[in-house]
Amino acid sequence: MSVSPDSKLTQAILTALEDLVKVVAQLRSPEGGCPWDRQQTPESLIPYVIEEAYEVVAAIQSGDQKAIIEELGDLLLQVVLQAQIAQDEAQFTLAEVAQGISEKLIRRHPHVFGDLPVEDLEQIHRNWEAIKAAEKGQSPDNPPPLSEKLATYPRKLPPLLATLKLSQKAAAAGLEWDCIEDVWAKFHEELEEFQAALTTDNKAHQEAELGDLLFTLVNLARWYDLDPSQAIQGTNHRFIQRLEKMEESVSGSLTDYSVEELDQMWQQAKAQLGH
Repeated sequence: MSVSPDSKLTQAILTALEDLVKVVAQLRSPEGGCPWDRQQTPESLIPYVIEEAYEVVAAIQSGDQKAIIEELGDLLLQVVLQAQIAQDEAQFTLAEVAQGISEKLIRRHPHVFGDLPVEDLEQIHRNWEAIKAAEKGQSPDNPPPLSEKLATYPRKLPPLLATLKLSQKAAAAGLEWDCIEDVWAKFHEELEEFQAALTTDNKAHQEAELGDLLFTLVNLARWYDLDPSQAIQGTNHRFIQRLEKMEESVSGSLTDYSVEELDQMWQQAKAQLGH
């Protein structure tokens, strides 16, 4: 019997994953393994999980297929390594991880793996949320408090992304301005309160007002359908590009130049880069 291309690809994927699992198991082995890998714990690997996730995002944004493959591999390593540590401690295995997510996807897509008819993306989203709530033992007729639902975001997400999520969920629940002019008014109000706080010696109050200002700025981004995380990433990237241009045009250190000279070089770099 001939093997279909899809079957060949599936087998190649399974073989590659099996090889990766074996490699990680050997790295963790007390006999002939790597001392660094053996001493790792789920907690010690947290920074690597976060770092690799961000590097995957950067690779995708770059469009470099080779970089995407490499960074996805690094992130996959973190998944396999976490599962291997858990298996070593007789807690769970990679098979349970894979099986769990497969079952969840099937359960939350009854329009694909079942016979539930859907009319649009909004209905798919509502079904997803209803199934998710049922998994947690929650009833649509008696949902948990909004604050309880939102409390998970600051614990699980980077601050800027958590703020956007809080803003989106709160707006969906009715905590929303009537028009964009009201959002701008709130922004200017928070800006004035932050400026006033800066005239005091209360650092905690200053940070609180800065937080309020940033929160309102994220809401402005949401109203204009902008991604604040992507926006600041772009700014960081442009800052480095402009700094590189400045360093290319000088001899010695930037500290040898005046503020006026540095500003002129900055504007020249900005013009050369076109942004």
